[in-house]
Amino acid sequence: MTDTIIHPKMHHVNLKTIRLQEMIDWYGKVIGTRPLHQFEGGAWLSNDEANHRVALIAAPGLSDDPEKVTHCGMHHSAFEYESLDDLLASWERMDKLGIKPHMTLDHGMTTSFYYLDPDGNSVELQSDNFGDWSESSAFMMESKEFSANPIGVAVDPAKMLAARRAGVSIEEVQRRAYAGEYPATEPQDPRMPIEIPA
Repeated sequence: MTDTIIHPKMHHVNLKTIRLQEMIDWYGKVIGTRPLHQFEGGAWLSNDEANHRVALIAAPGLSDDPEKVTHCGMHHSAFEYESLDDLLASWERMDKLGIKPHMTLDHGMTTSFYYLDPDGNSVELQSDNFGDWSESSAFMMESKEFSANPIGVAVDPAKMLAARRAGVSIEEVQRRAYAGEYPATEPQDPRMPIEIPA
C-alpha cells in the first residue's frame, strides 16, 4: 500500500431522467453515442471503445426540478474534440438539426459550445485552443488575460466557421475569437447567475 494518489481517468457521467428515449436519441445526435444496453429502467451509451460514457437511469418517482438552474449540483459535463475544425463542423451539423447552443465561449484555453439535453442538463463540447494540454494548463496558471477573465469571451460560431472557410488559420481564428473579434450575436444563457463578458 502507498499514500501516493493514483490518478484515475474520468470514465462516464450518470444522469437520472424521466425522458429515457429522448435522452438516448439526443446524445446519439450530439456526440454519436449508441446504446450498448437498454431496458425500461435505463441505458448505457458509448461513443468510443469504452463500455459506456453516458449512463441513464429512469427510476419511478423521478420528477423535473423547476429550480434546477438556481440549485447546487453539476453545471455541465464536457466532451472534447481533436480540433477547432471538428468542433465547428459539429456545431454546423447540429445547427441544421435545430440543436442550438445556450452559450458559446472562448475560455482562452478552450473554445466551448454548451447545449441543453432534453432534461435541461448542460453539455459542453470543446476543443483545446493549444492542441496540447500542457500548454493550455500553463496558460491557465500563468496568463494575465486568463487571470483577469477566467470565464472567457462570448463568440459566434458562424463567424468563426466563415473565417476558417475563408482560409484564416485555426491559430488566427482562436486569437481573434479571444480578442473579441467574433462577438456572439445570440444571447448567452450561463445557466447560473453570472455575467458573461461581451
